[in-house]
Amino acid sequence: MKRLFDFIVAFSCLLILWPLIAATYVLVLIRMGKPVLFVQQRPGLNAKPFYIYKFRTMLSTRDNSNQLLADEYRMTSLGNFLRKYSLDELPQLFNVLKGDLSLVGPRPLLMEYLPLYSVEQARRHQVRPGVTGLAQVNGRNAISWEDKFKLDVWYVDHQSFWLDVKILLLTVKKVFLSEGISAEGEATMSRFTGNNT
Repeated sequence: MKRLFDFIVAFSCLLILWPLIAATYVLVLIRMGKPVLFVQQRPGLNAKPFYIYKFRTMLSTRDNSNQLLADEYRMTSLGNFLRKYSLDELPQLFNVLKGDLSLVGPRPLLMEYLPLYSVEQARRHQVRPGVTGLAQVNGRNAISWEDKFKLDVWYVDHQSFWLDVKILLLTVKKVFLSEGISAEGEATMSRFTGNNT
């Protein structure tokens, strides 16, 4: 039922939002050039890798050592706007259609984080990751990694259709209020470096 719900809602959203998706594509192309999409491998259900799609929000500026500059130096005004209203996430509706993502579930993080999780934290991969999740409607990037993972695991143990509906409705509210977009003092979110919990 969850997969069918995901497919129907994602397909309907793509039909309704395609003018907005097309306009965002053109804006990113004009303001930041190619590539328009940010494509990155992330761990999915049971930590199986897949490629996630997002609209690009940062430049690819590098230093003299060919290392990418910090997020705050690469983030553009358009990128900030896209992130503020979660427009950069719209291409993930295609991930939902493909079955890589669910509409609701723990957000897929970086592959390099996999060996850093505690056994309990790693349980977040027992369900398909989501475009939005319980952590996103309870602080998003403004809460600690530990609190995010606790919420993710709570969702794994308590997931239901009605909980998903509630999270989706709260997500719409959070998008309009533009809450929790970045961690304090960060352009996005500090990197997860592991812990002993």
